[in-house]
Amino acid sequence: MCLAIPGKILSIGKEKRAEIDFGGVVRPVQMDLMPEAKIGEYVIVHAGFAIQKLSKKDALETLKLIQEAYGDGFDAEKK
Repeated sequence: MCLAIPGKILSIGKEKRAEIDFGGVVRPVQMDLMPEAKIGEYVIVHAGFAIQKLSKKDALETLKLIQEAYGDGFDAEKK
């Protein structure tokens, strides 16, 4: 089973590579499939690629559910 996780775009650099915050964990993500996405927006990421935009409300709700499932090791509101 594969999961797609929502994250907030912190920066977008060269070669369509962004830094995405997943509840306090920042990872590089390719933006090739979402060139219109902007810093501060939320996207769903699967296999290292942003695949869809998501509202802040929906993203935080999903991250909260993940936090509830995995406990205090995951903070959806962490900046």
